[in-house]
Parts: sequence; C-alpha cells; structure tokens
Amino acid sequence: MKKTLLIAALSAVAASAHAAPATYALDPTHTFVTFEIDHFGTSTNRGRFDRKEGSVQLDREAKTGRLEVTIDTGSINTGTAPFNKHLQSADFFNTAQHPSAKFVSDRLVFDGDRLSEVQGQLTLLGRTQPLTLKATRFNCYQNPMLKREVCGGDFEATLQRSQWGMDWGLKMGMPDAVRLVIQAEGVRQ
Repeated sequence: MKKTLLIAALSAVAASAHAAPATYALDPTHTFVTFEIDHFGTSTNRGRFDRKEGSVQLDREAKTGRLEVTIDTGSINTGTAPFNKHLQSADFFNTAQHPSAKFVSDRLVFDGDRLSEVQGQLTLLGRTQPLTLKATRFNCYQNPMLKREVCGGDFEATLQRSQWGMDWGLKMGMPDAVRLVIQAEGVRQ
C-alpha cells in the first residue's frame, strides 16, 4: 500500500513538472533577423538587424508556448551606410519615432512532434498585423559548452510591407513583398 502511494505521489510530481513550460532566453549570438527584397527584378537587397532580444516559453509535451522578439530597427545593417540611413528614415522604418519592432506569438502549430508554424502579431511603425512564420527546421539539444538545453530553428514569412504603412517606392516599381527570416536559438533558463 505504501509503495503504491509513493509511486502515485512521484507520478503526480513528475506530471506537474512536465506541465510547466520551460523558459528560454534568445541567444543574440545565435539569433539573426534578416530580410530580402527584390531590386527591380535584377538582384536581391539583403539586410539584418544587429540588435534583438526576446524569450520563448515552450511546453513541448502540451505543444504550447509563447514567443516574444523585440528588434531594434535602428540597428539595421545592409553593409552600405547610405542605404542604412535611408532605411532608418521616415521613408521606411522611421527609427526616430519607432525605434523597435516586435513579434509576439502565443500560438505554436505542431505537425505531430514537429513545430511547423508560429502564428502571431508583428508590430511595426505603430501598426499591429497578423504574421505567420513557417518553421523550416526546429530542434532542441543539450549544448555541450553551456551545459543547458538549447532550442531553436529557422522561421520565415513573406509579408507585404504596405500592410504596416511602409509604401515608399511602390509607385516607382519597388516590390511590396519582403522575405523575413528569423534564425533563433534560445537557452533554457
């Protein structure tokens, strides 16, 4: 009888331990936010944001979680200083009035045990619109150097920048579609 009660108590403790989501802090050295936009059908302009931060709460057993990523829009880096300045101006990111963009999700979609989508809201230029990031890969592993679990993956979406009021150059033939790619790794806290 005592053995049965002990097993039941241990099972209850183990079940409650699995029920709580784990929290992961995004590792800025393994997290990159990049974008690509067609340049008049000739080449592709690419850039990244050098400063970003965020966290993830993930319960892999329940297949639930929450993701929050804040991007410093003034940290935009295309490798060309004059282009960076133009992108920081009111024509595009208007970093003086909107120094950050934010993606928040509380809906993770799984296909079996594989994370397939992260559905959320992107706030950019003071406007919030829905955005779904497709998970092209996702994995958790024990980091041998940190001695902690790390989860991460590659996530991407194509968005229409005009949805957030970023319409400079559209009448000149610049495209509206922007490919957004977020490579992220979070360290379990």
